[in-house]
Amino acid sequence: MSRPPAPPELDAEESVYLSGRPDRRLADPELMGPRMRRRRAFSLILLTLVFPGSAQLAAGNRTLGRVAVRCWLGLWVLAFLSGMLFLVHRTAFLGLFGRSWFLTVLQWGLWGFAALWGVLFLDAWRLGQPGRLVIQARRWLTGLTAGLLVVTSGGLVYAASSVGAGKDALNSLFTGKRAVAATDGRYNILLLGADSGKSRVGTRPDSIQLASVDAETGRAVMFGFSRDMENINFRPGSVMQRLMPEGWNCGDQCLLNGIYTWAENHRAEFPPGTQNPGVLATREAVEAVSGLDVHYYVMVDLKGFQRMVNAVGGLDVTVQRRTPIGGETSPISGWIEPGRQHLDGFHALWYARSRTGSTNYDRMARQRCVMTALVDQVDPQTVLTRFQKIAAASSGMVHTDLPQSELGYFADLAMKTRSQKIKSVNFVPPLIKPWDYDANFVRQQVAATIAASEKSKAGTKTPAAKASRSSTGSSGSGSGGSGSGAKSGSGKSGGTSAATPRQGGAGPQGPVQVRGQAAEADLASVCSAS
Repeated sequence: MSRPPAPPELDAEESVYLSGRPDRRLADPELMGPRMRRRRAFSLILLTLVFPGSAQLAAGNRTLGRVAVRCWLGLWVLAFLSGMLFLVHRTAFLGLFGRSWFLTVLQWGLWGFAALWGVLFLDAWRLGQPGRLVIQARRWLTGLTAGLLVVTSGGLVYAASSVGAGKDALNSLFTGKRAVAATDGRYNILLLGADSGKSRVGTRPDSIQLASVDAETGRAVMFGFSRDMENINFRPGSVMQRLMPEGWNCGDQCLLNGIYTWAENHRAEFPPGTQNPGVLATREAVEAVSGLDVHYYVMVDLKGFQRMVNAVGGLDVTVQRRTPIGGETSPISGWIEPGRQHLDGFHALWYARSRTGSTNYDRMARQRCVMTALVDQVDPQTVLTRFQKIAAASSGMVHTDLPQSELGYFADLAMKTRSQKIKSVNFVPPLIKPWDYDANFVRQQVAATIAASEKSKAGTKTPAAKASRSSTGSSGSGSGGSGSGAKSGSGKSGGTSAATPRQGGAGPQGPVQVRGQAAEADLASVCSAS
């Protein structure tokens, strides 16, 4: 029978080390030789990285170690609970990050743990007694400690700073005070792309869109309205109907986007406490044209668009038509060529603004394109790595009346929307003539598009079966209440019906066929977001 192999012989250094008391082997380097002291020093640093406080429990101040270990375990418990909350109630989880008090607590917590981890690393380095190591090992130990300090404590400090920037942006952007219930199970959000360039007097929305989103599933349809729409008669009982009983109908001087400037120049005529007359007037105009209640608005000003694009690292778009940089009042200094392009802020802004050699509808389509690209390409990784730049760029660029209390819900709804295809119908030629159109036809197209979207979702529910957030009452926009489906209402917002060609005998009494394909061609013909 063969004998088992003999255990390896220990050298003198290891024999002395192992002969010491087990609870003092790491604590007392006097029992070690040079090699074991080096191993001990690096072990203490790595223990601090993997399990903060364990180095102090093994070789240092055990009170400090116990505090650190409890904090570390508590952090993992919080992470576990957060993960469970995200899985069980994602809206509540996301809503926490829309609360200033939570961000304040999170910021201070990150600062506190950054300081504690830094102290633990420095103490572990001290416990390693670098003065008793050979010079090369001492340098490696010091370099490793410094590097881990930057990665751990430095990373937490950066995270705390980003949370602070996010809190400041949150407080400056989301100033709405009142939450509004959905109408017939849908939220209708007005999206305005405004331009207040140096060559323009005041701010005017060039891109006017209305997103109608199912409050439960996130399935959305998008309606685009030409900024050149004329002859708008407001809903009875609305603020603008009181100010303009005959409607906004003075020809070329009374376009849909011009009502914003008119309202801003006549602030005194609006009810006391009206903070943004231009948005109110535009909102009620879109409500009159579409037949939908507008619950919230989001306005993006192109004057800050350049900063935002640079903050996210540029936009990828596929340009269909050669677009000049400059023109009109300044010479053309360059071109944005057809094909797949990565646009920085300067070129993205010019692509959105350029007028020379194109129509207003081309320009509107390009603006929608770059806005779509911005939304599609800002993923969580981009937000995390460029958060401070994005937060700084958003200041002064985005305006909205969404309240902070609703951010969690709408963030969750946006995640659902992004995972689905969005149907888009744009009320521009050839679908309608903005200067001579049948308002009832527009509302019927809106209603038919929403109805088609409702039918296409799995497990269609009636409005009464929607989430409890829904309400059949008015939206609180101050314009009177209508359902989320378009209503023809009384009177017309546009010209005669003969000006608008129809398919399939569509009319006030007949079936309406959605003709969004023709209206969508203007966007596909100038660019595509990718």
